[in-house]
Amino acid sequence: MPRATGEDMTENTETQTSPRQAGVLVVTHGEFGAALLDAAQMILGPQQGVGAVSVQVSRGVDEILLALKAGVSGLDSGLGVLVLTDLFGGTPTTLSLSLLKSMNLEVVAGVNLPMLLKVLQDRGLQLSELAAQAKAAGQQGIVVPGEMLRKKKTAGG
Repeated sequence: MPRATGEDMTENTETQTSPRQAGVLVVTHGEFGAALLDAAQMILGPQQGVGAVSVQVSRGVDEILLALKAGVSGLDSGLGVLVLTDLFGGTPTTLSLSLLKSMNLEVVAGVNLPMLLKVLQDRGLQLSELAAQAKAAGQQGIVVPGEMLRKKKTAGG
């Protein structure tokens, strides 16, 4: 399983992304991204061409940027890389956005498990469409179950 460490981004080098799939890089504060990838692979099975970069307080900006560049380069097999970050305005997003002009990537902020699952299942799409699908899945995955149950109970009698 591709995983980021405190040192750099690591990914599954034995099973690279197929040429028809976008790479997926999850960039988050701490180990959140690596944990999301673990959860997604528990549900979907092992995935190719995915990785995580952990932004740690102990790492400098230059070190994180190097890990991001290496991650994107290693995961791009032609369709580019979708970078999923945890918080718009946070360091993972800001640093990822700094690579937009120089690398073939798109950034979506606010990663959650429903978003990641959707992305991993639709990686044959163009990056712009994959990003739109990621956004929609992420938003649809946010629910208040108790609210839904109360509405159902009220409607049903």
